[in-house]
Amino acid sequence: MAQKSPDFAFASCANIAQAVNAGDVTATAMIEAALARIKKTEPVLNAFTDVTAKRARAKAKQLDEKRAAGQPLGLLAGVPFAVKNLFDVSGLATRAGSKINRDLPPARQDSPLIERLEAAGAVLVGALNMGEYAYDFTGENIHDGPSRNPHDTTRMSGGSSGGSGSAVGGGQVPLALGSDTNGSIRVPSSLCGIFGLKPTYGRLPRNRSFPFVDSFDHLGPFARTAADLALAYDAMQGYDGDDAACADRPVEPVAHTLSDGIDGLRIAVAGGYFKEAAFPEALSALDQVARALDVQREIEIPQAARARAAAYVITATEGAALHLGRLRTRAEDFDPAVRDRMIAGAMVPSTLVVRAQKFRRWYRSQTLKLFEDVDAILAPATPCTAPLIGQKTFNLGGVELPVRANLGIYTQPISFIGLPVVCVPVPLSPLPIGVQIIAAPWREDVALRIARWLEKNGAVAAPLPA
Repeated sequence: MAQKSPDFAFASCANIAQAVNAGDVTATAMIEAALARIKKTEPVLNAFTDVTAKRARAKAKQLDEKRAAGQPLGLLAGVPFAVKNLFDVSGLATRAGSKINRDLPPARQDSPLIERLEAAGAVLVGALNMGEYAYDFTGENIHDGPSRNPHDTTRMSGGSSGGSGSAVGGGQVPLALGSDTNGSIRVPSSLCGIFGLKPTYGRLPRNRSFPFVDSFDHLGPFARTAADLALAYDAMQGYDGDDAACADRPVEPVAHTLSDGIDGLRIAVAGGYFKEAAFPEALSALDQVARALDVQREIEIPQAARARAAAYVITATEGAALHLGRLRTRAEDFDPAVRDRMIAGAMVPSTLVVRAQKFRRWYRSQTLKLFEDVDAILAPATPCTAPLIGQKTFNLGGVELPVRANLGIYTQPISFIGLPVVCVPVPLSPLPIGVQIIAAPWREDVALRIARWLEKNGAVAAPLPA
């Protein structure tokens, strides 16, 4: 018997799964509703590059048949999700936002993270727009057009996981996956007003996804609630030996810890570099979160400006090395802004790279010392709310600087050493903006506990789009 789905456009993953598991709505009805929302909103948001409707319907049907047979469906039963198009999706060429990769044969197997989410009952509905080869903070793609901010479609979604931020912020799906090399989960989360998790480097496997900078690349989820981040994160955990960087650690579930609150946690605000160039809205959001948590302590992360510079050196050189063959043979098929930065990276002297890596080790050791005295550090996620699509420069600390390179000024010094971060949305008017909750390695549970407490007490929330 056909069943009409209630409006789950902005429902949490937890509520969707509960409804499907209870039989209040079928997985098929849930997925049909999501596909209808995508079809209706896609002309405006431009978040998707591929919609896998046939696959999604088949998966939903399987879930409904399992429920009819009395079999368990999983904690994410019937939850529609989508992935940045650098994840391998069986049957699709892994674009990585590029023109060149469209000539690749279709992937034969899904990314492990897709497999794990679907094992928990989630349903893949498509692949998402992104900045070319993930070298972007804006969400603008020269080949597929810009993904648009759901709170003001004249503005950027952020990048490089721009389609992920736009799709979740705009209610197309309640869950999406992205990648974060220098800030590509946290920047779209901030600009689109949603929650994002960049786990510890090495926590989630990255095999069967297209790389950018192997020593920085992280994969992680976007959602509209902290609890949904935790559910997805728990479902994706686990060692995979096919990713040499994946840590051989036991699964450490976090969802059950969210209700533990913040009692006993030592939290500080990052000062110095992390406040110097911020726009008033970024400082206002940071202050709002700090006041809600009654945080009065300010600390300084040592040499953060140098960390960002070193991150740029390593990013440029590793990225250039990965794409050197394509730069030699198909330079005209790159976005010129990406191509030119990669060519510049190929010419960076090796002595500078060695110095950057030596500094990286020192900076990590000094930053980790801070976590002997604090459990979490608060910092802005982006220096401002979403700029206009096509905007080339903004005034940052009294200097006119390129938008594309500088939306990640507060995220780069953190991913540089692989720390876990939850980005939480502060629903300022007229546009939201994010705050980073930074924790010690492998302590995603701490950052998520704080995020959940803030959400529960009304300090942060994913606002509905206008």
